[in-house]
Amino acid sequence: MPAGGGRAALIVNTRSRTGEKVFFKALDLLQEMKVPLGATYAIRDPARLPETVREVMADDSGYETLILGGGDGTVSSVVDFLAHKHVTLGLLPLGTANDFARTLDIPPGVEAACDTIANGKVVDVDLGLAGDNYFVNVASVGLGVGATEALNPWAKRNIGALAYPVAAIRAFLRHEPFSARLVFPEGDHEPVEHERLLQVAVGNGRFYGGGMVVAPDSGIDDRSLDVYAITLGRSRDLFGVARYLKSGDFIRNESVSQYRTPRVRLETDPQMAVNIDGELVATTPQDFSVADNALKVIVPQASTAARRHL
Repeated sequence: MPAGGGRAALIVNTRSRTGEKVFFKALDLLQEMKVPLGATYAIRDPARLPETVREVMADDSGYETLILGGGDGTVSSVVDFLAHKHVTLGLLPLGTANDFARTLDIPPGVEAACDTIANGKVVDVDLGLAGDNYFVNVASVGLGVGATEALNPWAKRNIGALAYPVAAIRAFLRHEPFSARLVFPEGDHEPVEHERLLQVAVGNGRFYGGGMVVAPDSGIDDRSLDVYAITLGRSRDLFGVARYLKSGDFIRNESVSQYRTPRVRLETDPQMAVNIDGELVATTPQDFSVADNALKVIVPQASTAARRHL
């Protein structure tokens, strides 16, 4: 029986980086581990993922665990159907970045991921909200949007996580600075305005963009969002930001302003697209908030990334 309990459905995005190779292997492993599988789906068209998950989530389906194979985009595309629901998520990380899995210490190998599903523990994690759109990792405007537009599918398949910094460099070279106003409805910070910005990001998880740290002490069950604004300053400042992105120490750079809050409203000039977990599905002005303990996920027994809230 999976750690989430009861019957499990398996849905794998076979268009993800390693999905097609993994589906049958995961099927065999989960059966060997006595996970009671019901319906199994190998999805070649990612557009079918939401409707398939909706079917599995139906109240009369009898499934208590949803095993999802794919990357961050796969999780983000269906998380609206999982938020505040009875089904527990088991994750097979098959994408390029796998930042959500990385945040939760879920191993990338199919054998270890299946073992986690069979023998792990269930924790509750927060989700971010951009308006009424749930997200697991990060929402951003500015450079993040440009990097998404510049991200090459061939590069994702062939050079993996290195595709993200390559896309970021391309986006930086054609970036136009913008201004933004941040308003904090909870009153925990004064409203603030920034000029000549490179990016504003609102992080829920610990990692984004292929392993870059949102902030050194960011978490996914701390009931808060990590907001940062990067100013387009002198070249050496930008190099400093790039140097420390992997560790999260970039927030100590003088070009970066950081805020921790449960709610924030972002207004920009000009109006801008919002990148939500790699998809451009909203525009500014936009309200962001945290949804406490909105998702149940199976993680390794040794993971300390989140805990179960009873």
